Amino acid sequence: MTGATVVTGKATPRGRFPHVKVAAGFVFVSGTSARRPDNTIAGAQVDEFGTTTLDIREQTRAVISNIRDLLREVGADLSDLVQVTTYLVSMNDFGGYNEVWAEHFDEHGPTRTTVAVHQLPHPHLLIEMQATAVLAPRQKGAE
Repeated sequence: MTGATVVTGKATPRGRFPHVKVAAGFVFVSGTSARRPDNTIAGAQVDEFGTTTLDIREQTRAVISNIRDLLREVGADLSDLVQVTTYLVSMNDFGGYNEVWAEHFDEHGPTRTTVAVHQLPHPHLLIEMQATAVLAPRQKGAE
């Protein structure tokens, strides 16, 4: 499979770009956040007084789940990831993010780079990840 895809049932990209692009046996996943299809954000709660509570663990789980869904759309999975770049609004969230990361990956998982950024496209977003995976070659006789 080659080409770019906007995946139905996922949050619509906030620009003219695909969720995933397959090229030369690799899957490139655009920056992915905890935003849901209805534009609410996992791990972001606002009470009746306007007090906002943001949860890096919940957002990290949602981002990894979203990446898994995007990869599955093109026949890959988290185990096919080779590299992930994570953008955190605050390195104070590194511990919670790292804790959730370890629920999914170990030293045999993808390489990883984590950087702090000034902001992301919504003030309730604490984290965004972009990723690269490799598609496993189809086995003979497999459909």
